[in-house]
Amino acid sequence: MVVAAALTLSVQAYAVKPYRIPSESMEPTLHVGDRVLVNRASHRLGAEPRIGDVVVFHPPAGADAASPRCGAEGEGEGSAMPCSRPTDGRSSQTFVKRVVAVGGDEIALSGGRVVRNGRLRNEPYARPCEGSAECQFSVAVTVPRGHVYLLGDNRGASQDSRFWGPVPMSWVIGEATVIYWPPGRAGPL
Repeated sequence: MVVAAALTLSVQAYAVKPYRIPSESMEPTLHVGDRVLVNRASHRLGAEPRIGDVVVFHPPAGADAASPRCGAEGEGEGSAMPCSRPTDGRSSQTFVKRVVAVGGDEIALSGGRVVRNGRLRNEPYARPCEGSAECQFSVAVTVPRGHVYLLGDNRGASQDSRFWGPVPMSWVIGEATVIYWPPGRAGPL
């Protein structure tokens, strides 16, 4: 039993770990209460997040506040300008979002859809988002090298990089690859 327990803890620490989805921010892809397995091994071996990956990560400390804080004065929450720089320090919380841009990319939103490097992206997984300020920013921000820009698929109900900035790649824990619970929704992402 000791060997089995040690093996289980090792697998969770270094290879695959389960996470529960706590909010509607990733609907329709992930529902509240879904449980996913996250591949931690590939990231530890040097794989970098790619556009379209659903990842588990530690957000900037600014995401911890009741009203998220941006590291750039006058940007983010309640601003027409999305957050271009995170607060210093990482949160101990873990979030699940989709990678929509990587270091060097310019990102904007039009009707809730991503405009990456001047091109409107096809995002069949994103829930329509229209009418609110969070769904629109036409002034592009440039993602710093070594960072990723993360958005929820349910853009109208997601606290994400728009409010607290890009995330250093080193804060990404791994890629969510499989829904394992509930059984009726089980399958690859």
